[in-house]
Amino acid sequence: MPYHSRQNIIVKAREIWGAQPVFLDTETTGLHNSAEIIEISIIDSDGSVLFESLVKPRRSIPLDAVLIHGITNADVQDAPAWLQIWPQVESILQNRLVGVYNAEFDLRMMQQSHRSSGLPWRSPPIKFFCIMRLYADYGGYMKWQSLEDAGRQLGIPLPNSHRARADSLLAREVFKKIAGL
Repeated sequence: MPYHSRQNIIVKAREIWGAQPVFLDTETTGLHNSAEIIEISIIDSDGSVLFESLVKPRRSIPLDAVLIHGITNADVQDAPAWLQIWPQVESILQNRLVGVYNAEFDLRMMQQSHRSSGLPWRSPPIKFFCIMRLYADYGGYMKWQSLEDAGRQLGIPLPNSHRARADSLLAREVFKKIAGL
């Protein structure tokens, strides 16, 4: 959704902020079509954690994914499955604006985690907005910037740790900077 000018983007971001969005991030078993969510965090607009959990995937976590986020198969062996946590996640997100850095990816991972768990995907009444797309428009970038690059470019001291809570907090801070807050 292009907003055409930096001022329009700021106005739109402030409107969204006024609706008290929540911010979500996931870590996954990879990027492929059978990847699953193995960690999820949802934080409120004030930065408080609404939900955070490791998630036991149906398949093993490949080494290349472990090298990115550091979450091992041993870490998730006693974690609840997606099927177990989805009702709580859905109830927190329902009828809310949900900010995600690269919303398309996380939404796809939710759908794939549903499929892997045998849950039918029916689009819940959740309104996602993509902070990555907003940031690209805000900064006039021709290509997407990583969350880490966006944070660095905006002077945000939070690291991109590739862990769900830290990254949802960083995405929140990037969004606040876009809104001029």
